[in-house]
Amino acid sequence: MEGTKVKIPVRKKARIEIIPLIDVIFFLLATFVLFTLSLNRIQSLPVDLPVPAPPSATPPPPDETVTIQVSADNSLFWNRDPFEMSEIATRLTAYKSTMDASQKEPRVLIAGDEKARFGATIQVLDEVRKAGIDKFSVETRTRPTGK
Repeated sequence: MEGTKVKIPVRKKARIEIIPLIDVIFFLLATFVLFTLSLNRIQSLPVDLPVPAPPSATPPPPDETVTIQVSADNSLFWNRDPFEMSEIATRLTAYKSTMDASQKEPRVLIAGDEKARFGATIQVLDEVRKAGIDKFSVETRTRPTGK
């Protein structure tokens, strides 16, 4: 008996056709563009905005912040005026009493020059706290001595 030959069909490899894929992508893009153009605009409410007042002729009040600067040789400057560490407690007490009389909070800015010592700055911070001034700032950039 002779065997029957069965022909097995040869499978073709699957291919992805790029041209129909591009056509579908452009169709979807055009659909989304037309859809977004046809959206209704959002309805809004009219709002009456405040009109700014013209600037006043009076100058702003002077800044009453005291700057205490610590320099490299532990010398101190009170708003550019040199003073000694022994005077700091009396100066801070006098400053705080003038601020209390004018119903304002005392403001102190502690600054240092490029070669200021950390220990002297901490002493100034301690004296500010001892004087009862709770709000103070520490400047993080350096400045020339006495400025």
